[in-house]
Amino acid sequence: MASTRSKNGWFIWLTFAVGLLLSVSPMPQFMEVFRPMWLAMLLAFWSLSLPHKVGMTTAFLLGLAEDVLYGTLLGQNALILTLITFLVLSLQQRLRMFPMWQQSLVILVIFGIAQLIQLWLSALTGNRLPTLALVWSAVISALLWPWISFALRDLRKRLNIN
Repeated sequence: MASTRSKNGWFIWLTFAVGLLLSVSPMPQFMEVFRPMWLAMLLAFWSLSLPHKVGMTTAFLLGLAEDVLYGTLLGQNALILTLITFLVLSLQQRLRMFPMWQQSLVILVIFGIAQLIQLWLSALTGNRLPTLALVWSAVISALLWPWISFALRDLRKRLNIN
């Protein structure tokens, strides 16, 4: 019987490493609110495409790594990324059937909810002044979603990741 084990599963973890690097890359202070949610977009794509490989445990571990890199309260980003992955997995069957513009709208709502919870947690811990400008990163991420999705889908087909 032939093995169905993927030989290119390393590429998923490579994209997560790139997402972590993009999440902490330096930006001008005034553009910080427009930073896309790179790791959340990658988690949403891979959990939508390969739900049997990328799930809530992966999101939690990547969120802990992001907490360590940002220096935030341990578990704050882990909670947010786990929530995003849960919502994407619960809507997975519908999301896969939607055209790209509807997927972007659903991603906007999911990321917007996650950013509002992040805003609430930041206000509770006293790390950041409460401002709704934080939601701009969800808008930018939803606008980038079609390009990220098409690029990763093409790479997934080329590398035969299953």
